[in-house]
Amino acid sequence: MSVDHSDQEQPLIAHLVELRQRLLYSVLAILVIFLGLFYFANDLYTWISAPLTALLPQGTSMIATDVTSPFFAPFKLTLVASAFIAMPFLLHQAWSFIAPGLYKHEKRLAIPLLISSILLFYMGIAFAYYVVFPIIFGFFTSVGPENIAVMTDISSYLNFVLKLFFAFGIVFEIPVATLLLLWSGAVTVKSLKEKRAYVVVGCFVLGMLLTPPDIISQSLLAVPMWLLFELGILLGTILVRKPDEAEDESDSAADPNK
Repeated sequence: MSVDHSDQEQPLIAHLVELRQRLLYSVLAILVIFLGLFYFANDLYTWISAPLTALLPQGTSMIATDVTSPFFAPFKLTLVASAFIAMPFLLHQAWSFIAPGLYKHEKRLAIPLLISSILLFYMGIAFAYYVVFPIIFGFFTSVGPENIAVMTDISSYLNFVLKLFFAFGIVFEIPVATLLLLWSGAVTVKSLKEKRAYVVVGCFVLGMLLTPPDIISQSLLAVPMWLLFELGILLGTILVRKPDEAEDESDSAADPNK
């Protein structure tokens, strides 16, 4: 007796088609933003390099050690900036793909977390640019020997700042990640508090892995990580209900006479 698998395969095919469509929309969004920004690529690089160029000694400037760097460095920056700007749309496409499979209460939870994730990601980038970069570059440009001229390669500088942008953007998602772990029941507020010492050590280890090999960059990443972890615990204490409270509420809903 043959079994018709068409009813089982069709949903998977439909999901794959939808996934392809949403990935295409995401790529097109990045491409449209990129085409709009590319004319200002050099201005964008000038802006991103301002924290360093403002501290360079008079008469010095950034350099290009590769003949293709003056074109490809602004090109790469514009492409990454396009992805950053399109992030709300990209996350919306991801949300639209997974939302049909969520329960109603999960959707109510996911929307605030989605918005918070976007805002925290941008806050991490802003923190890196306006707080971290001036401190790091101020230190590096002041400790070198007097007979050494600081002339940074534009590609090396771009790789450096993009690495920090990604690191701080991801790190600022810690409160959201903490809340998700608490809501899922994987951990409790009490267990997180008991592991606080290990978390602090882990923050500095991650800071060492995600930043250049200097104590200033590592500390400027590790300390916010620890503070954001504490913020996640605080929010978890306020927003996440204890298991016994959730059971009491469900019992009350099941028995209206209580």
